[in-house]
Amino acid sequence: MLINHKFALKLFIMKTTLKLLSLFLVIAFISTSCNKDDKNKVDNIILLIGDGMSIPQINALMLTCDTTTAFDKFPVTGLVKTNSKSNKITDSAAGGTAIATGHKTNNGMIGMNYDSIAVPSILEIMSDKGKKTGVVVTSYATHATPASFIAKNISRNNYEEIASDFSESDKIDVVIGGGRKHFNKRSDNINLIETMQSNGWRYYDTLINIDTSADKLLILADDNHLPPYSQRGDFLPDATSIALKNLKNENGFFLMIEGSQIDFACHAKDSTYLINEMKDFNNTINVVLDFARNNPNTLVVVTADHETGGLTIIDPDERYTNTYLNFSTGSHSPLMVPVFAYGHGAENFSGIIDNTDIIDIILDIVK
Repeated sequence: MLINHKFALKLFIMKTTLKLLSLFLVIAFISTSCNKDDKNKVDNIILLIGDGMSIPQINALMLTCDTTTAFDKFPVTGLVKTNSKSNKITDSAAGGTAIATGHKTNNGMIGMNYDSIAVPSILEIMSDKGKKTGVVVTSYATHATPASFIAKNISRNNYEEIASDFSESDKIDVVIGGGRKHFNKRSDNINLIETMQSNGWRYYDTLINIDTSADKLLILADDNHLPPYSQRGDFLPDATSIALKNLKNENGFFLMIEGSQIDFACHAKDSTYLINEMKDFNNTINVVLDFARNNPNTLVVVTADHETGGLTIIDPDERYTNTYLNFSTGSHSPLMVPVFAYGHGAENFSGIIDNTDIIDIILDIVK
């Protein structure tokens, strides 16, 4: 009987050990799976748009930089088709709307499809998911690209109506740019800045002494477009840092940042202006990539709405020795534009896609 008791005790110990081992393995598997899910989860989406920027503008930047550019740091690159519904060559309104909403529209139209039906933007969709949202630009805040993410209008030129859409929206938390006159020097004599302040917005006309803990942050730093980089300095990367501090929270955020004046420089056929704006945009992307490296649940996407200037880089002497930036037009061109991606799901941006695909790819990654 003693032998049987010893055998039973050993058997009990073996069974208990196996159960504990199995339980440990299950817990380890669950823990590993949760960590993997956390690692692959995207909370923050940062979309940067270089207005008027395509491969030639990026190549021009690289030729004038002694160090590696921000564009070189992206693991995934693709190409984007940009035509609008009405034209083979898009404007910023239709191009911005396609990126923001996933809908083709006619040139000049903001935040609506070609049948003039308002459609939700990715900013609004992310707000409905409980994320904070913002836009940072160096143009009017009411200009075509930023307007595409919040306003709904038949014409991009209805700036005062677009400003009203910003003031009435409950979907946006940070607005930084120019265009102050569309808010406080209006034909209807309504001061939208005061209205927004009464609705909880903290307003500034400069980047100095910003309370980044404010619930709603409105910074309109110029009545018009902000001045060129040669005069405004590091406004865009500094404004981006402010927006990132304000928007960072446990539910995540969506932020659109535009290098607005790349387009202005190419319209003006001004190569010095272009290189300055590209360097400024490059510095801003580096700020964003630093944030993404420190916050791994961040997806960064860089693209453009269209190419401006028909830029080519040539040697006018045809000796392969000099480089000269040659603008073949003062308008837009139908060139495809690049898309760069960093973070979980970045691989989905490779190949040739349409500008309307960008929102769908982001939404599929975030879900």
